Amino acid sequence: MTGDQLIRQAVARSANVAEVRIGPGVLGEAAAVYARHFSGPACLMADDRGWAAAGPQVEAALQAAGIACRHHVIPARPRPKPTVDLADSLRAVLRPGETPVAVGSGVMNDVVKHAAFGLGIPYLCVATAASMDGYTSAGAPLSEKGFKKTIACRPAKALLADLDVIATAPPEMTGWGYGDLAGKVPAGGDWMIADALGIEAIDDVAWPMVQDGLEGWLSQPERIAAGNRDAIEGLFLGLTLVGLAMEAHGSSRPASGADHQIAHLWEMDDLHHGGERVSHGACVAVGTMAVLRMFDWLLARDLPALLPAQRSGPSLADKEAEIRRLFGAGEIADRAMAETRLKHVEGAALEARLKHLSAIWSELSARLGARLWRAGRMAAHLARAGAPVTGAEIGVDDRYLYRSILKARFLRSRYTVLDLLDECGLLEQAALAAIAAGDARKVGT
Repeated sequence: MTGDQLIRQAVARSANVAEVRIGPGVLGEAAAVYARHFSGPACLMADDRGWAAAGPQVEAALQAAGIACRHHVIPARPRPKPTVDLADSLRAVLRPGETPVAVGSGVMNDVVKHAAFGLGIPYLCVATAASMDGYTSAGAPLSEKGFKKTIACRPAKALLADLDVIATAPPEMTGWGYGDLAGKVPAGGDWMIADALGIEAIDDVAWPMVQDGLEGWLSQPERIAAGNRDAIEGLFLGLTLVGLAMEAHGSSRPASGADHQIAHLWEMDDLHHGGERVSHGACVAVGTMAVLRMFDWLLARDLPALLPAQRSGPSLADKEAEIRRLFGAGEIADRAMAETRLKHVEGAALEARLKHLSAIWSELSARLGARLWRAGRMAAHLARAGAPVTGAEIGVDDRYLYRSILKARFLRSRYTVLDLLDECGLLEQAALAAIAAGDARKVGT
């Protein structure tokens, strides 16, 4: 099945996305798409960079068709931060009866999505870069009171993606999209673990939407970095299908695992490097490398032989004390504890889980080994695609990376390899090994 056919099939299944147009020159169809799905005036929302890429063309097309429109453009420097506050400010700009049109990439789409959802109205998205997977997802990953979370929202009713625009986006932005898509490799491993342990079953609809095409979408890193339109079309198709898979599943599980949990920590910390806020996709790329190195370490071991005959594990009180130590007091620690309570097991329940894990490990590790990429292979692909590989490339030193790995499991109730390692008493050892495998210096707590 071709990429276009997969998109059409996914859109037909979607409860919210009515049309996706991907191709060269599709900005010229903006008025026709708008007329098919929306009525009344439009308000185009963008930052300076997104507006320069496509705003005037979309505005001219709408006006030529007799559609009243105006625009609201915010600064692109410093890079806008995806927050509920920014979404609220855009919501306040909208006039009664207007349809918001997000023109740009990740942050603008997410904040306009949230603004539209809060008003109970649909919106149109005009993508300007293959920089992330959220254009068609039913969630907006935004920070609220310092805590990054994915807030349930309706995706864009219609998506326009002009490959002539997207292929000429800054190469670093395309690298971010490649990094975001690369994160689906370890995320798939995390879901396999949760499924095998009876914690969260794999969705037979959403899983193939992401995993079946992943190898092909990631297979042309050099051409993607060079701005080859065909290769970038494949990348964008993959990112779009991932978004639709999240909507179909009802959560971000098909796309997000331990790699994203690590990335979200850095985004919550407002990580800057080289005078700029580090992008989501760049954080995910480096998080992906850390998680794949931990998978490499884990799969090279006879896990049942490392497990004690009895392990009750830390109590919930122990974990809450660790959360307070790692996060300090306040809103973020409170939310981390709430997430952790949802997945915590101890005592007999943990012993039963580890006994089951020992029984299935031979078969599960073989399946993981066949599905996952080795860290070295992923590092080479990320580098060729123009995405970061090491923490140093985004301002993350060894100590910060180590602490981030230890903290990340507390951010979400989602079960990942970090939780498996923690329940086995191996997380710190695996984290140190992963950092050493990245040619990092020895670190401590």
